[in-house]
Amino acid sequence: MFLGVDGGGTKTAFCLIDAAGRIAAEARTASVYYLSDGLPIVEPLLRQGIGEVCDTAGIAVADITYAFFGLPAYGEISADVPELDALPAKILGTANYRCGNDMICGWAGSLGAADGIGVVAGTGSIAYGEHEGRQWRGGGWSELFGDEGSGYWVAIQGLNAFSRMVDGRLPAGPLVGAMREALGLAADFDAIDVVVNRWHGDRGRIASLSKVVVRAADAGDAVATGVLREAGRELALLVDVGRRALEFPDAQRVPVSYSGGMFGSAHVLASFRDALSLEYDLREPLLEPHIGAALYAARLHGHPLRAGQVHSTASLSR
Repeated sequence: MFLGVDGGGTKTAFCLIDAAGRIAAEARTASVYYLSDGLPIVEPLLRQGIGEVCDTAGIAVADITYAFFGLPAYGEISADVPELDALPAKILGTANYRCGNDMICGWAGSLGAADGIGVVAGTGSIAYGEHEGRQWRGGGWSELFGDEGSGYWVAIQGLNAFSRMVDGRLPAGPLVGAMREALGLAADFDAIDVVVNRWHGDRGRIASLSKVVVRAADAGDAVATGVLREAGRELALLVDVGRRALEFPDAQRVPVSYSGGMFGSAHVLASFRDALSLEYDLREPLLEPHIGAALYAARLHGHPLRAGQVHSTASLSR
Protein backbone atom coordinates (compact mmCIF):
# COMPACT_ATOMS: atom_id res chain seq x y z
CA MET A 1 0.00 0.00 0.00
CA PHE A 2 1.21 3.47 -0.87
CA LEU A 3 0.14 6.48 1.18
CA GLY A 4 -0.15 10.00 -0.16
CA VAL A 5 -0.72 13.04 2.05
CA ASP A 6 -1.54 16.47 0.65
CA GLY A 7 -1.41 19.20 3.28
CA GLY A 8 -3.19 22.20 1.79
CA GLY A 9 -3.93 25.59 3.27
CA THR A 10 -7.45 24.68 4.42
CA LYS A 11 -7.41 20.87 4.77
CA THR A 12 -5.17 17.81 4.75
CA ALA A 13 -6.13 14.95 2.40
CA PHE A 14 -4.97 11.33 2.64
CA CYS A 15 -5.06 8.54 0.08
CA LEU A 16 -4.05 4.87 0.08
CA ILE A 17 -3.53 3.05 -3.22
CA ASP A 18 -2.39 -0.52 -3.76
CA ALA A 19 0.24 -1.85 -6.15
CA ALA A 20 -2.34 -2.16 -8.93
CA GLY A 21 -3.45 1.47 -8.59
CA ARG A 22 -6.72 0.78 -6.74
CA ILE A 23 -7.75 3.56 -4.35
CA ALA A 24 -8.24 1.70 -1.09
CA ALA A 25 -9.18 4.62 1.17
CA GLU A 26 -9.33 8.41 1.45
CA ALA A 27 -9.69 10.77 4.41
CA ARG A 28 -9.68 14.46 5.33
CA THR A 29 -8.52 16.34 8.42
CA ALA A 30 -7.89 19.98 9.29
CA SER A 31 -4.92 21.69 7.67
CA VAL A 32 -1.39 20.96 8.90
CA TYR A 33 -0.35 24.49 7.89
CA TYR A 34 1.52 25.15 11.11
CA LEU A 35 2.90 28.67 10.74
CA SER A 36 0.01 30.17 12.72
CA ASP A 37 -0.43 27.57 15.48
CA GLY A 38 3.00 25.93 15.63
CA LEU A 39 4.56 22.57 14.81
CA PRO A 40 2.72 20.66 17.60
CA ILE A 41 -0.47 20.61 15.46
CA VAL A 42 1.15 18.50 12.73
CA GLU A 43 1.66 15.10 14.34
CA PRO A 44 -1.88 14.67 15.79
CA LEU A 45 -3.50 15.57 12.47
CA LEU A 46 -1.25 13.21 10.51
CA ARG A 47 -1.89 10.46 13.05
CA GLN A 48 -5.65 11.02 12.78
CA GLY A 49 -5.72 10.90 8.97
CA ILE A 50 -3.42 7.88 8.72
CA GLY A 51 -5.49 6.05 11.28
CA GLU A 52 -8.68 6.77 9.34
CA VAL A 53 -7.41 5.56 5.95
CA CYS A 54 -5.88 2.44 7.47
CA ASP A 55 -9.13 1.62 9.29
CA THR A 56 -11.13 2.14 6.10
CA ALA A 57 -8.76 -0.02 4.05
CA GLY A 58 -8.68 -2.67 6.76
CA ILE A 59 -4.91 -2.63 7.16
CA ALA A 60 -2.45 -1.88 9.94
CA VAL A 61 -0.23 1.20 9.76
CA ALA A 62 2.72 -1.19 9.48
CA ASP A 63 1.28 -2.46 6.17
CA ILE A 64 2.02 0.87 4.43
CA THR A 65 4.84 0.14 1.97
CA TYR A 66 5.92 3.72 1.32
CA ALA A 67 4.49 7.19 1.90
CA PHE A 68 4.90 10.71 0.62
CA PHE A 69 3.96 13.66 2.82
CA GLY A 70 3.37 16.92 0.98
CA LEU A 71 3.44 19.53 3.73
CA PRO A 72 2.63 23.23 3.37
CA ALA A 73 5.61 25.52 4.04
CA TYR A 74 8.01 22.55 3.94
CA GLY A 75 11.49 23.79 3.00
CA GLU A 76 10.62 27.42 3.69
CA ILE A 77 11.93 27.43 7.27
CA SER A 78 15.21 25.54 7.26
CA ALA A 79 15.27 25.04 11.02
CA ASP A 80 11.92 23.18 10.89
CA VAL A 81 12.87 20.68 8.17
CA PRO A 82 14.61 18.11 10.43
CA GLU A 83 11.62 18.01 12.78
CA LEU A 84 9.13 17.71 9.92
CA ASP A 85 11.24 14.96 8.36
CA ALA A 86 11.25 13.02 11.62
CA LEU A 87 7.53 13.31 12.44
CA PRO A 88 6.10 10.56 10.18
CA ALA A 89 8.44 7.95 11.68
CA LYS A 90 6.68 8.38 15.01
CA ILE A 91 3.43 7.33 13.34
CA LEU A 92 4.58 4.83 10.73
CA GLY A 93 7.29 3.20 12.83
CA THR A 94 9.58 3.06 9.77
CA ALA A 95 11.70 5.31 7.57
CA ASN A 96 9.83 4.24 4.43
CA TYR A 97 8.64 7.70 3.47
CA ARG A 98 9.72 11.07 2.22
CA CYS A 99 8.55 14.58 3.04
CA GLY A 100 8.37 17.50 0.64
CA ASN A 101 6.38 20.62 -0.13
CA ASP A 102 2.71 20.12 -0.95
CA MET A 103 3.28 21.67 -4.38
CA ILE A 104 4.65 18.27 -5.46
CA CYS A 105 1.23 16.73 -4.80
CA GLY A 106 -0.43 19.20 -7.17
CA TRP A 107 2.09 18.49 -9.92
CA ALA A 108 1.98 14.71 -9.42
CA GLY A 109 -1.81 14.65 -9.47
CA SER A 110 -2.41 17.00 -12.37
CA LEU A 111 0.23 15.46 -14.68
CA GLY A 112 0.36 11.93 -13.31
CA ALA A 113 3.90 12.48 -11.97
CA ALA A 114 5.20 12.96 -15.53
CA ASP A 115 7.65 15.61 -16.75
CA GLY A 116 6.06 19.03 -17.06
CA ILE A 117 4.94 21.95 -14.90
CA GLY A 118 2.06 22.08 -12.45
CA VAL A 119 0.67 25.30 -10.97
CA VAL A 120 -1.24 25.31 -7.69
CA ALA A 121 -3.56 28.19 -6.81
CA GLY A 122 -5.55 27.57 -3.66
CA THR A 123 -5.18 29.54 -0.44
CA GLY A 124 -1.62 30.24 -1.61
CA SER A 125 0.04 29.79 -4.99
CA ILE A 126 3.14 27.95 -6.11
CA ALA A 127 4.48 26.04 -9.11
CA TYR A 128 6.58 22.91 -9.48
CA GLY A 129 8.04 21.02 -12.40
CA GLU A 130 10.37 18.24 -13.38
CA HIS A 131 12.30 17.52 -16.56
CA GLU A 132 14.77 14.69 -17.05
CA GLY A 133 15.62 14.56 -13.37
CA ARG A 134 15.72 18.34 -12.85
CA GLN A 135 13.38 19.79 -10.24
CA TRP A 136 12.15 23.38 -9.94
CA ARG A 137 9.77 25.40 -7.81
CA GLY A 138 8.63 28.99 -8.16
CA GLY A 139 6.28 31.26 -6.26
CA GLY A 140 5.01 30.39 -2.81
CA TRP A 141 6.65 33.41 -1.18
CA SER A 142 3.90 33.73 1.48
CA GLU A 143 0.79 35.84 1.58
CA LEU A 144 2.66 38.84 2.96
CA PHE A 145 4.71 39.56 -0.16
CA GLY A 146 3.95 36.81 -2.67
CA ASP A 147 1.43 34.11 -3.57
CA GLU A 148 0.23 36.11 -6.56
CA GLY A 149 -2.89 34.66 -8.13
CA SER A 150 -3.84 32.74 -4.98
CA GLY A 151 -7.12 32.86 -3.09
CA TYR A 152 -5.53 35.08 -0.47
CA TRP A 153 -4.09 37.43 -3.10
CA VAL A 154 -7.44 37.66 -4.92
CA ALA A 155 -9.23 38.34 -1.63
CA ILE A 156 -6.84 41.14 -0.70
CA GLN A 157 -7.26 42.73 -4.14
CA GLY A 158 -11.01 42.39 -3.66
CA LEU A 159 -10.94 44.05 -0.26
CA ASN A 160 -8.83 46.85 -1.71
CA ALA A 161 -11.29 47.32 -4.55
CA PHE A 162 -14.18 47.34 -2.06
CA SER A 163 -12.53 50.12 -0.06
CA ARG A 164 -11.90 52.15 -3.20
CA MET A 165 -15.47 51.69 -4.42
CA VAL A 166 -16.90 52.77 -1.05
CA ASP A 167 -14.65 55.85 -1.07
CA GLY A 168 -15.57 56.70 -4.65
CA ARG A 169 -12.04 56.10 -5.96
CA LEU A 170 -13.50 53.39 -8.20
CA PRO A 171 -17.00 53.12 -9.67
CA ALA A 172 -19.14 50.93 -7.39
CA GLY A 173 -20.07 47.53 -8.77
CA PRO A 174 -21.66 44.28 -7.55
CA LEU A 175 -18.54 43.66 -5.43
CA VAL A 176 -19.71 46.23 -2.86
CA GLY A 177 -22.95 44.47 -1.99
CA ALA A 178 -21.34 41.03 -2.15
CA MET A 179 -18.57 42.04 0.26
CA ARG A 180 -20.99 43.76 2.65
CA GLU A 181 -23.07 40.59 2.80
CA ALA A 182 -20.10 38.24 3.20
CA LEU A 183 -18.62 40.26 6.06
CA GLY A 184 -21.99 41.00 7.69
CA LEU A 185 -21.28 44.72 7.80
CA ALA A 186 -23.50 47.19 9.66
CA ALA A 187 -21.19 49.95 8.38
CA ASP A 188 -18.53 49.75 5.69
CA PHE A 189 -15.65 50.62 8.00
CA ASP A 190 -16.58 47.56 10.08
CA ALA A 191 -14.64 45.62 7.44
CA ILE A 192 -11.51 46.63 9.34
CA ASP A 193 -12.92 45.29 12.59
CA VAL A 194 -13.96 41.98 11.01
CA VAL A 195 -10.75 41.22 9.12
CA VAL A 196 -8.20 42.71 11.51
CA ASN A 197 -9.73 42.44 14.98
CA ARG A 198 -12.14 39.51 14.85
CA TRP A 199 -10.36 37.35 12.28
CA HIS A 200 -6.90 38.52 13.38
CA GLY A 201 -5.82 38.45 9.75
CA ASP A 202 -6.46 34.68 9.57
CA ARG A 203 -5.05 33.44 6.28
CA GLY A 204 -7.76 30.90 5.50
CA ARG A 205 -10.70 33.13 6.40
CA ILE A 206 -9.34 35.98 4.32
CA ALA A 207 -8.67 33.66 1.37
CA SER A 208 -12.31 32.52 1.50
CA LEU A 209 -13.28 36.05 0.39
CA SER A 210 -11.88 35.17 -3.04
CA LYS A 211 -15.24 33.45 -3.59
CA VAL A 212 -16.90 36.85 -3.12
CA VAL A 213 -14.69 38.30 -5.87
CA VAL A 214 -15.61 35.40 -8.15
CA ARG A 215 -19.34 35.92 -7.50
CA ALA A 216 -19.02 39.64 -8.18
CA ALA A 217 -17.17 38.97 -11.45
CA ASP A 218 -19.84 36.49 -12.50
CA ALA A 219 -22.41 39.23 -11.77
CA GLY A 220 -20.64 41.55 -14.19
CA ASP A 221 -18.29 43.53 -11.91
CA ALA A 222 -15.53 44.76 -14.23
CA VAL A 223 -13.02 45.40 -11.45
CA ALA A 224 -13.50 41.94 -9.93
CA THR A 225 -13.14 40.43 -13.38
CA GLY A 226 -9.91 42.35 -13.85
CA VAL A 227 -8.55 40.99 -10.55
CA LEU A 228 -9.26 37.41 -11.63
CA ARG A 229 -7.75 37.88 -15.06
CA GLU A 230 -4.62 39.37 -13.51
CA ALA A 231 -4.46 36.32 -11.25
CA GLY A 232 -4.41 34.08 -14.32
CA ARG A 233 -1.60 36.08 -15.89
CA GLU A 234 0.47 35.93 -12.71
CA LEU A 235 0.08 32.16 -12.59
CA ALA A 236 1.07 31.82 -16.25
CA LEU A 237 4.23 33.82 -15.58
CA LEU A 238 5.36 31.06 -13.23
CA VAL A 239 5.11 28.58 -16.11
CA ASP A 240 7.33 30.72 -18.36
CA VAL A 241 9.98 30.97 -15.65
CA GLY A 242 9.78 27.24 -14.96
CA ARG A 243 10.24 26.33 -18.62
CA ARG A 244 13.54 28.18 -18.74
CA ALA A 245 14.74 26.86 -15.39
CA LEU A 246 14.02 23.25 -16.36
CA GLU A 247 15.77 23.69 -19.72
CA PHE A 248 13.03 22.30 -21.91
CA PRO A 249 14.07 22.40 -25.58
CA ASP A 250 12.71 25.37 -27.52
CA ALA A 251 10.86 23.11 -29.92
CA GLN A 252 9.13 21.05 -27.23
CA ARG A 253 5.53 21.69 -26.22
CA VAL A 254 5.79 21.52 -22.46
CA PRO A 255 2.98 19.72 -20.61
CA VAL A 256 1.28 22.09 -18.16
CA SER A 257 -1.56 21.50 -15.74
CA TYR A 258 -3.08 23.06 -12.65
CA SER A 259 -4.85 22.43 -9.36
CA GLY A 260 -6.42 24.42 -6.55
CA GLY A 261 -9.68 26.24 -6.01
CA MET A 262 -8.84 29.43 -7.91
CA PHE A 263 -8.79 27.49 -11.18
CA GLY A 264 -12.48 26.81 -10.54
CA SER A 265 -13.07 30.39 -11.70
CA ALA A 266 -13.68 30.51 -15.44
CA HIS A 267 -12.08 33.97 -15.52
CA VAL A 268 -8.84 32.75 -13.91
CA LEU A 269 -8.58 29.63 -16.06
CA ALA A 270 -9.34 31.50 -19.30
CA SER A 271 -6.77 34.18 -18.50
CA PHE A 272 -4.20 31.51 -17.59
CA ARG A 273 -4.86 29.71 -20.87
CA ASP A 274 -4.74 32.93 -22.91
CA ALA A 275 -1.40 33.95 -21.35
CA LEU A 276 0.28 30.67 -22.29
CA SER A 277 1.82 30.52 -25.74
CA LEU A 278 1.63 27.65 -28.22
CA GLU A 279 4.86 26.35 -26.67
CA TYR A 280 2.70 24.72 -23.98
CA ASP A 281 0.38 21.74 -23.93
CA LEU A 282 -2.22 22.76 -21.34
CA ARG A 283 -3.94 19.69 -19.91
CA GLU A 284 -6.85 19.25 -17.56
CA PRO A 285 -5.79 17.74 -14.22
CA LEU A 286 -5.70 13.95 -14.24
CA LEU A 287 -5.98 13.29 -10.50
CA GLU A 288 -6.55 15.14 -7.26
CA PRO A 289 -3.38 16.19 -5.40
CA HIS A 290 -3.70 13.65 -2.56
CA ILE A 291 -4.01 10.84 -5.11
CA GLY A 292 -1.00 12.30 -6.90
CA ALA A 293 0.89 12.13 -3.63
CA ALA A 294 0.16 8.40 -3.38
CA LEU A 295 1.28 7.97 -7.00
CA TYR A 296 4.50 9.79 -6.15
CA ALA A 297 5.03 7.53 -3.12
CA ALA A 298 4.83 4.50 -5.41
CA ARG A 299 7.30 6.09 -7.81
CA LEU A 300 9.75 6.88 -5.00
CA HIS A 301 9.56 3.24 -3.93
CA GLY A 302 10.49 2.12 -7.43
CA HIS A 303 6.98 1.01 -8.36
CA PRO A 304 5.82 3.69 -10.82
CA LEU A 305 2.13 3.77 -11.66
CA ARG A 306 0.53 5.60 -14.58
CA ALA A 307 -2.40 7.88 -13.90
CA GLY A 308 -4.54 5.65 -16.12
CA GLN A 309 -3.98 2.74 -13.75
CA VAL A 310 -5.53 4.56 -10.79
CA HIS A 311 -9.07 3.41 -10.12
CA SER A 312 -11.54 2.83 -7.31
CA THR A 313 -13.48 -0.28 -6.45
CA ALA A 314 -16.68 1.62 -7.23
CA SER A 315 -15.51 2.45 -10.77
CA LEU A 316 -14.87 -1.27 -11.42
CA SER A 317 -18.31 -2.29 -10.24
CA ARG A 318 -20.21 0.07 -12.53
